[in-house]
Amino acid sequence: MRVLIVEDEVRMANVIKRSLTREGLATDVANGGLQAIAMATVVSYDAIVLDVMLPDTSGFETCQVLRERGVWSPVLMLTAREAVEDRVAGLDSGADDYLVKPFALAELHARLRSLVRRGRPERPAVLSVGSLRLDPARREVYRGETRVELSAKEFALLEALMHRPGEVLTRLELIEQAWDFAYENRSNVIDVYIRRLRRKLDEPFGTNSLETVRSVGYRLSEDQ
Repeated sequence: MRVLIVEDEVRMANVIKRSLTREGLATDVANGGLQAIAMATVVSYDAIVLDVMLPDTSGFETCQVLRERGVWSPVLMLTAREAVEDRVAGLDSGADDYLVKPFALAELHARLRSLVRRGRPERPAVLSVGSLRLDPARREVYRGETRVELSAKEFALLEALMHRPGEVLTRLELIEQAWDFAYENRSNVIDVYIRRLRRKLDEPFGTNSLETVRSVGYRLSEDQ
């Protein structure tokens, strides 16, 4: 198992590297976002530990660029920020999990093991539900013949819904499928993203495909 650590604080990077090495993992260290992008586009890492605060570009921007360039290694984002807005920004950039500093190394190891067990996201064939079409490999979404631009996490949420059209998915199920991140049940992050998807996928086209099932969750209608 090979892990890329993206951390500009030398002491922190060394602590993480030593702990992972003791666990038998091969580890590389990048001290900035640009170096991480260069390394991850030529080496297939099993996981990436990515700090938010970097000297050249933020971890959010780094993660987004990695996803845009087809790097699908699971990303565990590290940050000292605890605000919900920052968590959403990290997940929205394409991260798979989020760990707030200070953290226990045992928890870091456990989260990495969980991400690696899940593996890189599958790239299934194009999904179609009604007039919606989603291409996981190209990261493209169309409503009819019109391409709709979605953020990384909007895309992930829609993909989860399109895999199970007509079924009601709870907020927790959507969080687990789209983020693989242990949010609490009462978190409203899913509601926020559903509103964003409706503004992009339904309102401009006069459709109502994203249905709310009160007190349960959401469903993607098959009749669009």
